[in-house]
Amino acid sequence: MQPADPHAVLLAHDRWANEQFYQACAKLTTDQFHHPFEIGTGSLHNNLIHILSWTRVWTDVLAGSDARPRLEAKSNRYTVADLEQLNQEVSTEFESAALSGSFGDILRPKFGSTVLTFTRGGLLAHVTTHAVHHRAQCLSMLRQLGIKKRPKSSVYEWMLSVYPAE
Repeated sequence: MQPADPHAVLLAHDRWANEQFYQACAKLTTDQFHHPFEIGTGSLHNNLIHILSWTRVWTDVLAGSDARPRLEAKSNRYTVADLEQLNQEVSTEFESAALSGSFGDILRPKFGSTVLTFTRGGLLAHVTTHAVHHRAQCLSMLRQLGIKKRPKSSVYEWMLSVYPAE
């Protein structure tokens, strides 16, 4: 059943949409997955890691915990299977942290010497729409690679996957 509350829609859609891209990228060669593009963070691999890495950064802010090392800092390349596993972990942690208080809670993360002020609800919206932005770049990369069957990723497509048209 589809969730109705906007926060639940954003969270369920985000996890589902990431999964669509892992399934699509699993069919690519290693060269295609790491092919350089002048868009986003430079490759499908890098874009997908970027999404997960920043979701984890904001999860730590939402949870009030110390920042963990960024996933991009890992010297090895991630496989699609690595990304699928990370998505399950990161999505579960993010959902828990996002829902651990009121959406009106004020959070003041410090990045270097800069202190930012956000609401919990604002960060939930930011994280999920940030991912939409980078997944759109991934769609362009797949198109440029000549992939005809590209993943579905919009909220509309997610809704249809839960309740197909009659």
